[in-house]
Amino acid sequence: MSVEERDPHSGYLTTGHEWNGIKELNTPVPRAVYFFLVVTALFAVGYWILMPTWPLGLTYTKGLLGIDQRAIVSESLKEAALDRAALVDRIASADDATIQGDPPLMAFVRHTGHTLFGDNCAACHGRNAQGGKGYPSLTTASWLWGGNPATIAETIRVGINSTHPDTRVSQMLAFGRDGMLPRDDVTKVVAYVRSLTAATDAPAEPIADGKEVFAANCVSCHGADGKGKTDVGGPDLTDQFWIYGGDLQSIFDTVWSGRQGHMPTWEARLSAIDRKILALYLVDLKEAGQ
Repeated sequence: MSVEERDPHSGYLTTGHEWNGIKELNTPVPRAVYFFLVVTALFAVGYWILMPTWPLGLTYTKGLLGIDQRAIVSESLKEAALDRAALVDRIASADDATIQGDPPLMAFVRHTGHTLFGDNCAACHGRNAQGGKGYPSLTTASWLWGGNPATIAETIRVGINSTHPDTRVSQMLAFGRDGMLPRDDVTKVVAYVRSLTAATDAPAEPIADGKEVFAANCVSCHGADGKGKTDVGGPDLTDQFWIYGGDLQSIFDTVWSGRQGHMPTWEARLSAIDRKILALYLVDLKEAGQ
């Protein structure tokens, strides 16, 4: 078979190869392919000349434009540090209300506070700050020691039942285990406390008796109305926010065996401005959750 055979339909020469009556055409490469190959080659040569490109042992070709990505990144980091320093200085000097009313400052607080919370607090209080059994939610209005920024910052600084000399101290006594109340009185006061937050089918008499037990043993921390006392870290027993559970069995376990939570002091790990930012962030979370 001659390789000079020309296909009558397309006009192209054939290669001489044939499969089952189908002949292969010797189709030329499209000119567009040559064009883009040439453009690519020219671009590559230009890039090699203008930009940092080829390694030369301990150094590299710098390029005619003198572009240095490392220097650009370093300069960007310096500018970001200066911008951050300016915002940090404003937060350090301003009062809480001023910061909360300043959208750019609060945007910085939310961004930085989210990182601080994730690095230091999420392990106990959860990624979304909603807590879990034994760890309070920080997105509600129920705060043991008070929920304003200054109080929260102080709690972060000294901790609760921590090693700090000024730590906040909070402890639920073991009224049953330590024999301060007989089991019958514990059962009655549990029925009364449960009635403060949920409908109950318990008889009225045990609840009334439980109220008397409560008045004699619990008001010093939880208040006569059961709404708690922030000066001693006594939780509100009339809301729906329970650290260890609000069902009858959980309340009984708390009254019988007592509770003593622990929050470490963060004074040595977080600076004063970090604690202030974190406190403002938590208040912002609380307000968003209400």
